[in-house]
Amino acid sequence: MDFAKLLARVQNILLKPKTEWPVIAAEPETVARLYTNYILILAAIPAVFNFLKGSLIGTTVFGVTVRTPVVSGIIGAILGYVLTLGVVYLVGIIINALAPNFGGQKDQVQALKTSAYAYTAGWVASIAVIVPFIGWLIVLAGTFYGFYLMYLGLPHTMRAAPEKSVLYTVVVAVIGFILAFIIGLVLAGITAAGMGGAAMIQQTGSTITIEQDSPLAKVEAFNQRMEAQSRKLEAAQRSGDADAQAAASGQMLGAMLGGGDSVEALSPDAIKPFLPERLDGFKRSAVSAERTGAMGVQVSTGRASYEDGSGSRLELEITDMGTAKGIMALAGFANIESESETDTGYEKTYKSGGRLVHESWNSAAHHGEFGIVLGDRFAVKLTGHGNALDAGRLKAALTSLDLAGLESLKNKGVKRG
Repeated sequence: MDFAKLLARVQNILLKPKTEWPVIAAEPETVARLYTNYILILAAIPAVFNFLKGSLIGTTVFGVTVRTPVVSGIIGAILGYVLTLGVVYLVGIIINALAPNFGGQKDQVQALKTSAYAYTAGWVASIAVIVPFIGWLIVLAGTFYGFYLMYLGLPHTMRAAPEKSVLYTVVVAVIGFILAFIIGLVLAGITAAGMGGAAMIQQTGSTITIEQDSPLAKVEAFNQRMEAQSRKLEAAQRSGDADAQAAASGQMLGAMLGGGDSVEALSPDAIKPFLPERLDGFKRSAVSAERTGAMGVQVSTGRASYEDGSGSRLELEITDMGTAKGIMALAGFANIESESETDTGYEKTYKSGGRLVHESWNSAAHHGEFGIVLGDRFAVKLTGHGNALDAGRLKAALTSLDLAGLESLKNKGVKRG
């Protein structure tokens, strides 16, 4: 293993990607050499530094430091490393399979190159998880820079049409995002509370039955819907109609985000009724609602401000994840529970009645926040500040909203498959 060559490659792909991608595309490679000389080494960075942060350094919230037990941390790091190695290859398969749909040429080795070198930014940036406060911002920036690297590389490695590289990148990135969620959920089962619910798989002899309402059943349904979208995209490709191909690609992207469904977010007029004129004695002073969309992705948001005349204030925000409800559902698979407390306040996240709930309160600042996720689609957040408020009143104000009515709209605008 030539470490000098490896370091030069990392430096060049991060700092000079436009000139490095043609070099990478022209190099004769094999899957085995890519793993041995590059992926096995770089993919270890997040596993190691996440272990250091989680089990040795810990995370401090409100003055309380939380650490993952060392044994669980080591097991989680190993499992995370193995899963990452598999995901890099899987993303390569996806890049290769999608190539003809975006004017490219299939080549599994070139696809694996694209996957591995695009992941480089995120792997290197993961070192920053040990940096307090801003570390997660650096990691996030590295992830998005990886998408940019992929966008630059696809025309060289996969011979994709430059004008289609943006959508090509977005489709692969969405799939990668979902896979990252799945990895996080698997690791949560090792290092924290794990996956919620009773046994999800029952096996008798050689027959495996997936329970109807389990996460695995939802994933299976998602796969079936995505196969239908893939067939539509293939049909559009065979037709040679550029507009039909673009429309089918957009539908596939929307279906990926929507958990296999096509989703139209609620209209502003449909959200406004859930922003009442009065809220626990507070009078509404401002209200707005909007629906935005880009590249077939729709999200709607409603906001309202409330005042009581004494300086206390409430801020209500309702978000319909719309096209991206599938990501919300993936997040909801985990049985998330966390709690921290100080002399002046507390913060906790938990599930209640199948809903994900987050609440926090600081009595010294008279400030708090309550949030709840409804139907794996709607996020409702109420923030309060002022001497007239306490944690109980803020929570009561949230629960006085028509949450059941909003949740009943979870299938509105949803088109299956």
